[in-house]
Amino acid sequence: MIFNMEPNTRRTFAKTAGTALLSSRLSTSLAALGAGQVTPSGYRRADANWFAACPFGISTHWTALSQSVRPADWRPFVETVANFNVEGFVKRIAGAGASYLILTSTHALQQIAAPCDALDRVLPGRTTKRDLIGELARACEQHNLHLILYYNHSCNHGDDPAWEHAVGYHEPDKRRFVSNLLAIIREIGGRYGKQVKAWWFDSCSSLDSHGPRWGETTIPEDYRFPWEEWSAAAKAGNPDRLVTLSPGMMRYHLYSDHQDYEWGEANDLVAVPAARFTPDGLQAHRWVCLDNPEWVHHRYNQPLVPARFHLQHLAAYVKTARRFSVPVTFNVDVDRNGELLPETLQLLHQVREQVG
Repeated sequence: MIFNMEPNTRRTFAKTAGTALLSSRLSTSLAALGAGQVTPSGYRRADANWFAACPFGISTHWTALSQSVRPADWRPFVETVANFNVEGFVKRIAGAGASYLILTSTHALQQIAAPCDALDRVLPGRTTKRDLIGELARACEQHNLHLILYYNHSCNHGDDPAWEHAVGYHEPDKRRFVSNLLAIIREIGGRYGKQVKAWWFDSCSSLDSHGPRWGETTIPEDYRFPWEEWSAAAKAGNPDRLVTLSPGMMRYHLYSDHQDYEWGEANDLVAVPAARFTPDGLQAHRWVCLDNPEWVHHRYNQPLVPARFHLQHLAAYVKTARRFSVPVTFNVDVDRNGELLPETLQLLHQVREQVG
């Protein structure tokens, strides 16, 4: 089956080679996998059946760097958070037929729309009084949406230099750095408990040199990040929470078997699922950029980007994935104020009607 695709501009990668690699890895069928599977290191994987039952979900890269569609609507981040329409936003996500929402907690900047003492201790002024994440979590519950939190440590080639230095990223001894990050995810997970069903952790290649590389880092070649501690901290407040550690788009690398599902960054309608589980026993997953190939609406005074795929291609992809119990996440362009394109939501609603 051939799907209409647009070129990716988020990162430079060999799409053809990556697609072949990921597809071949995922074509291997494994038996007797699922909830309670014990990995070679002794990690007991969480139950991902709820995730496997989801036809598709929606993600939004809503961040402190997101820009408003209309210049008159731009406000500082704290004010933007204070005015965010939680009920309207979640109602539109649910109305589009999504089974879950992947919400970006932090991205290029380590700035979060919630209180976080652990973050404030490292660099004050990066949190908000309003617990927008908590309010969104409660609204998702009310609308029968599962909530997955995306987290990026924001130590990526100088995107947030003040944070990189404050958190200890460039220190030769990484123990303070690790301790700071663990405290943040432990506090966030502990606060929201069962309301957060999973974590999606990005930019792992900037923490550990064993695996794909995206540019230069200050991480020594022989340094191994303590992923087992990270995964344990990520379960704070909910031992059944799913965890995934992304090595990057169209890359397959297992930093640790202490994770539960696949990151799945395919970007386009490629790497068509052929099995529920990866060869390493992870619940498979695909993440497709539905519209804006830059993922974040970071261009000022620009309209939201329309969908770049046709209905029949989207429906066929989701139907194929669903045959193997593989959920598909569609990233949808969102502006600084939480505005979403009605035409895109209607398109996804039509996909859900066709998929069932």
